[in-house]
Amino acid sequence: MVSSNSYNNTEIGPIPKEWEVKKIGDFAKEVKVKNKEAENYTVLSVTKYDGIVSSLEYFKKQVYSKDTTTYKVIKKDQFAYATIHLDEGSIGLLEDFDSGVISPMYTVFETNNTIDKNFLFLLMKSDLYVRRYSSLGQGSINRRMSIPFKALATLPIHFPPLNEQSKIVEIISSVKETIKKTEAIIKQTEKVKKGLMQQLLTKGIGHTEFKQTEIGEIPEEWEVKHLGEIAAQNEKYSFVGGPFGSDLKSEEYTENGVRIIQLQNIKDGSFSNDYKIYTSEEKADELLKCNIYPGDIIIAKMAEPVARACIIPNIAERFVMASDGIRLSVDKQLFSTKFIMYAINSPYFRQQAIDHSTGTTRLRIGLKTLRNLKVAIPPLQEQKEIESVLSTIEGKLKNEEMRNQNLIEIKKGLMQVLLTGKVRVKVDDE
Repeated sequence: MVSSNSYNNTEIGPIPKEWEVKKIGDFAKEVKVKNKEAENYTVLSVTKYDGIVSSLEYFKKQVYSKDTTTYKVIKKDQFAYATIHLDEGSIGLLEDFDSGVISPMYTVFETNNTIDKNFLFLLMKSDLYVRRYSSLGQGSINRRMSIPFKALATLPIHFPPLNEQSKIVEIISSVKETIKKTEAIIKQTEKVKKGLMQQLLTKGIGHTEFKQTEIGEIPEEWEVKHLGEIAAQNEKYSFVGGPFGSDLKSEEYTENGVRIIQLQNIKDGSFSNDYKIYTSEEKADELLKCNIYPGDIIIAKMAEPVARACIIPNIAERFVMASDGIRLSVDKQLFSTKFIMYAINSPYFRQQAIDHSTGTTRLRIGLKTLRNLKVAIPPLQEQKEIESVLSTIEGKLKNEEMRNQNLIEIKKGLMQVLLTGKVRVKVDDE
């Protein structure tokens, strides 16, 4: 790959002198074939992130009409986009099916052989073009803008010679394929972790004798305890909820000071460091009962999912919980903090939390209720052994997730420079 230093100024900005600008209508046309004979096609949907998919497999239920005679027929290598969602990037190129039908809310079009279909798809999914779709919208301010093909056909598209288009597609597709493989590894690792959690947190390591309890079968040597019994008994505020909403108002947020832990920070087994708001040291002192510290467990009162837990990282001396957080500081003479976090996030504990939650649209659990939920507890040494096994696979999962994120950033960077011509690719005939 080489940098390009010779550009022409065009209506969409500077592009390499060998590149062209054409309107979509110059090389594409709308397809309006309907399923009038009610043939038994697979019903498809266009998604923002997964492209064109089987509607039934994607939604796990039938969300489309039984009568598909008004649906549009789409064939392999044709495009489809949501006429009122194109400005969100909802466009797909049919690759995984030879044909199918798609709701009338979608627009279908095809291109001729003067442009590489896959290059056009990359271009139309890029931030550069997604930002431009809203200017094509038709409709009132109070209604979502519609972008019929007649409007899309006027959009100028920039592109290099065909051989360079193909090379760009090849480079970006190779990264996409690696991302796909990494995501498959992540999915499989998550499945293994879930299976191990179910096995280790209820059956332990190497046990042959078991007993029936109110939370199911567990090893003979294990105990069942209420979650409240796990809190450090000699520590003040070791199991406590966040402040009432009126005790910590938005006008008391500050640009720096003591960080407030929000629901958005509490993930299922991990802490999200993205969402940051603060309050003053004075306010944190006033809410001392609601302070939480590195190494403590924080539990979310609200879904999704309800009662998920993570450990507070060592990135500050203290924090303040928002109203929907619960602090748990375990008795470290008897319990492993990380084991208890795994137990709280386990399927058997999560089901208890769901069963005892209130609310219809979004589940919520109170401190008193949570305190009385039951946990299967092995001896401390076995807690640490189970923690070690789960931490190892969790470490592998985090490594793959970091690798995948790096690949996504690489792909994004390549798209920015290759699809704009800022960096040129060498093609075989050069």
